[in-house]
Amino acid sequence: MLFRRCAGGILFKGEEVFILQNDKREWVLPKGVIRGHACASEVAVKRVKEETGIDGRIVGTAGETSYEFYSFSRKQPVCNQIIWFLMEAEHDNVNISKEDGFIDGGFFPIEEALEKITYSQDKSLVRVSYEKMKRQELIGA
Repeated sequence: MLFRRCAGGILFKGEEVFILQNDKREWVLPKGVIRGHACASEVAVKRVKEETGIDGRIVGTAGETSYEFYSFSRKQPVCNQIIWFLMEAEHDNVNISKEDGFIDGGFFPIEEALEKITYSQDKSLVRVSYEKMKRQELIGA
């Protein structure tokens, strides 16, 4: 099995969270593989920018998730272990990366985002992150 360390961001703008729709029509969060000795937080900021066009500022940690899948291109199982960061959007000028296989994305109110998000781990992560942001008074109560 191939193990990959990844980093991503749960990106908030006020009461809304950013989600992306990939070419499989799955609604996901921005993330990417940590290569070499890169810092997880730097990878998260970079991938958010590359996939969404948005500059995000890290305001805290959100937790870790992992999932496994079979990679047909690599002909082996893959386990992605992801470190997540709470982020605030510096602006809302969205530029979805079609080159990375995304077809849609944007800021959505929390409840709408939770309905759209494909994977239960991501739903839980967004729900917990939203509550954490409210406790830190980074978004409205």
